[in-house]
Amino acid sequence: MIGRIRGTLVHKQPPEILVDVAGVGYELQVPMTTLFQLPALGKEVALVTHFVVREDAQQLFGFIDERDRSLFRQLIKVSGVGPKLALTILSGMDATSFARCVQQGDISSLVALPGVGKKTAERLLVEMRDKLKGWLETMGGSADGVAIAPVARPADKVADAEGALVALGYKPTEAARAVAAVNDDSVDNSEELIRRALKSMVSG
Repeated sequence: MIGRIRGTLVHKQPPEILVDVAGVGYELQVPMTTLFQLPALGKEVALVTHFVVREDAQQLFGFIDERDRSLFRQLIKVSGVGPKLALTILSGMDATSFARCVQQGDISSLVALPGVGKKTAERLLVEMRDKLKGWLETMGGSADGVAIAPVARPADKVADAEGALVALGYKPTEAARAVAAVNDDSVDNSEELIRRALKSMVSG
């Protein structure tokens, strides 16, 4: 129903963002792979979207890369995988990495993600294997030609990073531990802190 959003990025609170389109603010949930590519607040952003309607909620999900949206749509068709878990999967690895994970039968990388148990990981490997054949070659491009770049935010990067990880399904203690382990003077924004923490938890 809503397939694309283009407007001004006015707020970021991972994993949610707010985009102003001609005076109307659209709240979207985005995977971390998209969050890391967003421009600075006040800049223009273009996202392809997926609209989910349930009895108790209406949710709009946004993606910089069409491949991520396509994979998101495939993931929510898998039994036991809802939009929130699909968002978590795409936050832990981009579409290309997920496809490679499935092709190689890498179950350990999947179970490292919050909410993905062994049975769910096995189901993902089985059900997604055929769907991903030739997928990487047919998908491509971003939502638009709008320039994108990660930008520092003048906020409490530790609190933002921990909050984002908790929103993705990690336990508060796990989030705090992971953020503390990768936080040092070389990290100057929450996006980079989230990126490092996710990488350490998925690869560790």
